[in-house]
Amino acid sequence: MNGLINRAIEWFVRDNYGEALWIGVVEALALREAAFEPLMPCEPEITERLIGALAAQIGRASDELLEDLGTYLVSHPRTEAVRRLLRFSGVDFTDFLYSLDDLSDRARLVISDLALPEIRLFLEREGLYRIEVARGVQNGLCFGPVLVGLIRAMADDYGALVMLDHRGVDARCELIEVRLLDAAFADGRAFHMGAGPVAR
Repeated sequence: MNGLINRAIEWFVRDNYGEALWIGVVEALALREAAFEPLMPCEPEITERLIGALAAQIGRASDELLEDLGTYLVSHPRTEAVRRLLRFSGVDFTDFLYSLDDLSDRARLVISDLALPEIRLFLEREGLYRIEVARGVQNGLCFGPVLVGLIRAMADDYGALVMLDHRGVDARCELIEVRLLDAAFADGRAFHMGAGPVAR
């Protein structure tokens, strides 16, 4: 399912850095159009090469680029479906955090071939959470930094004030620390659960 992942990367780059940069990187890597067909298989190595080349061209670390991708997937109108999937997790940011354990299963309900790493949430103490993301590269994409960007954007979406820290990796997993400073810091973005009234 790397075609879908590559297409999301394409949208992110075109919307944030322009079409010329995107075309230049794709041509330099000699990538074919089939690499970006959402329902077509594609070698994970192509996604790895694509991220590396984009990071070098933009002048940012790959992890920083991936974190920005995670934020984009929630905050940009083009990817509203991702935001909606995540907002159905609960009425507030804390509900959202606890729903992360089920994220890979829910993603497979939407796209059966999309394999996300196992995610586990632990409450360390009041307002402090530890997230463990199964170590490794999923579909050519390191998911920890993407998840950091996604959580940051969801905090803004719910109106929560948080501090996030990607703590690196150990023998088993990537570690992310979430400090929830204020669950109701600001008004969240409007969200329609369906045909009913707006929920925040």
